[in-house]
Amino acid sequence: MAEPALGALHRRRLREIWRSAGWPCQDTVEIELLAAGWVERLRDGHGRETLRVTDAGVLVLAATLNRNRAARDAHEALVARVATEMLRAGRVVWRGLTLRSPVADVLAGPGGRLLPVTRWAMAMPDVYSIRHTTVEDYVEPIVHEVKVRRADLLSDLKRPAKGEAYRAVCGECWYVLKAGIGEPDEIPEAYGVMWAHPVAGDEAGGFGALEVLRPAPRRAFRLPFPVWMALARATPERAGDEPPQAALGEPGESLP
Repeated sequence: MAEPALGALHRRRLREIWRSAGWPCQDTVEIELLAAGWVERLRDGHGRETLRVTDAGVLVLAATLNRNRAARDAHEALVARVATEMLRAGRVVWRGLTLRSPVADVLAGPGGRLLPVTRWAMAMPDVYSIRHTTVEDYVEPIVHEVKVRRADLLSDLKRPAKGEAYRAVCGECWYVLKAGIGEPDEIPEAYGVMWAHPVAGDEAGGFGALEVLRPAPRRAFRLPFPVWMALARATPERAGDEPPQAALGEPGESLP
């Protein structure tokens, strides 16, 4: 008999059984977990049936934990890499912001007419940066969203409202992908695309060159007041010992 194909849904249920008293759901997911030997049925002295994660199931949980931890570490490493590039470009940079984002939408009104409305969404860009300037029109806010796993990228692309929330708080938006997990033609034209190339032989999972595959469209944008307030409350990244590069103007040219 062919073994069942077990995926993320099964691993999620396995974690739930591990964390719980093991009361059975008696659904198809549970049948496949039992057939794979990841869980087993037990009966107490009163005939009540519970589920227990087997040693094989524990190994699956441990492997999943290590894989998820490695993905988180790689994600944070790439976020740090992008933030460093923005600092070198002379920009003010934040990581892990939560911004209240106005997103345009339509609702059905009387007689079936479509009425434009503005709804609010929460945008949580991996890297957010603005130019170091005192002129509001020259701020040029940029969002960089980082992806190191293809599954996470595909999940994002299935939720266009998430991308709209990013674009509502910036004039330029990028996807920064670990090299090979996605292609530019998979990403909507409203976003720029970069590949981040892992450093060969780096056991810490560091990233080197950032390769621009498609420039991000740039549009004039003025920061909404709620975003200014969020930036005022947050702590920007600090530059390291390396001096910033003059990427926003020629040497000797004063920036706005």
